[in-house]
Amino acid sequence: MAVFDKKATDYDRWYESKLGEFVDKVETELAFSLFEPVHGMKILDAGCGTGNFSMKLAEKDCEVVGIDVSEKMLNEARKKVAEKGLNIKFYNMDVCNMSFPDEKFDGVFSMAAFEFIKEPEKAYKEMYRVLKQNEYLLIGTINRESKWGEFYISKSLRGDSIFKYADFKSSDDLKSWNGREIVDSGECLFIPPDVEENNINMEYEKKLSCSEKGGFVCVLWKKGT
Repeated sequence: MAVFDKKATDYDRWYESKLGEFVDKVETELAFSLFEPVHGMKILDAGCGTGNFSMKLAEKDCEVVGIDVSEKMLNEARKKVAEKGLNIKFYNMDVCNMSFPDEKFDGVFSMAAFEFIKEPEKAYKEMYRVLKQNEYLLIGTINRESKWGEFYISKSLRGDSIFKYADFKSSDDLKSWNGREIVDSGECLFIPPDVEENNINMEYEKKLSCSEKGGFVCVLWKKGT
């Protein structure tokens, strides 16, 4: 997507803010509480962007392949990987039309990418196709039915943001693609996008989990269950 080419060089600045760092922390904890990487697993990171989760998976001793449609985002990922001395292969590839053979990967992973995929169910089927039998596929995305979803959908933001190109989904939307093989799901990011800085902490996150919908949802499938 061309819009991400324009944002590539400063995309990661979000993670340098206190809120961005916290969002990344809770989303990572949720993802890895559901999807447990094992040493030596060959994992596809679909819609890898600048390689945030590709590197986290590689640091858990997995063999990682990352794909994205933005070459400039991939170039940023390659720079970061080289600086860390990690071995990750990146390809410019559309998740809806991958050139990988059937059942190539021990796990398939996608975080914060499905918001921007125009044919999400087709993408899911492609990810499922390249996954080996009895292995796991995880998708994490912004929850449309949350304060974060409302925030990103708001007209004031969509007029000057990459999120004007997004199509947000709920947990039920994800589950509708293949309800039979879901083995787990979860949500996080209960603090709102306009949270006061002194409330950006796990204590407040846990408190709001009793009353708010999570701004980020993950669903885990096991192929062949």
